[in-house]
Amino acid sequence: MSGLAPGEGVDAGAAPLAHEPLPTDEVIIGAPTTAVHDLATIGGVEVGIWEMTPGTASDTEVDEVFVVLSGHARIEFVEPALPAIEVGPGSVVRLAEGQRTAWTVTETLRKIYIA
Repeated sequence: MSGLAPGEGVDAGAAPLAHEPLPTDEVIIGAPTTAVHDLATIGGVEVGIWEMTPGTASDTEVDEVFVVLSGHARIEFVEPALPAIEVGPGSVVRLAEGQRTAWTVTETLRKIYIA
């Protein structure tokens, strides 16, 4: 699957994605894998599909808004410290550049991101 051409569409919930293991220094629990597929870059803004299998991993975020298509996870905000949130289908979340998080995915999570 490659980036979308103008006028082209894709079923973001069913599109096949190629998973890879996360770097070991990011894995906290389990053996989660992730997949990402860039759909488009519009005016310097990236839009794509991201997916993570069950497990817990740390991340340092970029400026992003995402919408969960499927799955469930708990996102802990390590730095700056903020209350953890539960996300599932339909959740819309804003992340900030440099924010440190820990993602605990209980059901493979797929989201559309805008970054």
